[in-house]
Amino acid sequence: MIAIGSDHAGFPLKEEIRKYLDEKGIAYKDFGTYSTDRADYPKYGAIVAHAVASGEYEKGILVCGTGIGISIAANKVKGIRAACCSDYFSAKYTRLHNDANILCMGARVIGGGAACELVDVFLNTEFEGGRHAERIAMFDDIYDGKL
Repeated sequence: MIAIGSDHAGFPLKEEIRKYLDEKGIAYKDFGTYSTDRADYPKYGAIVAHAVASGEYEKGILVCGTGIGISIAANKVKGIRAACCSDYFSAKYTRLHNDANILCMGARVIGGGAACELVDVFLNTEFEGGRHAERIAMFDDIYDGKL
């Protein structure tokens, strides 16, 4: 199951992504926000990140105006590898090499068609492992102050 969320700026794009997930039969939980009324992106980044980090949700999708702020918020949670992507190559390789578990996008950066394409490649690309797994393990060392 996928956890999704956005702030007010990302809400319209999140709605397009929800429609796409519905059409594809992909299960998700929408953690908000539920309108274009002002909403703080750190809150929704944290809610989705904690849901993914807990293991209750396999992956997450977050949207704000640029995708940057909400990715910074999500990356504050241990075990989260949130990547802000606006192109196919980055979305694919953040899964292949970085084992990213949250895709972040900017509603003021890309449109609905591109966003749904990124969601598709993100959800359907497997982590390569190997030498990349050793590097991923270093992320926790950074978080724990060992690196």
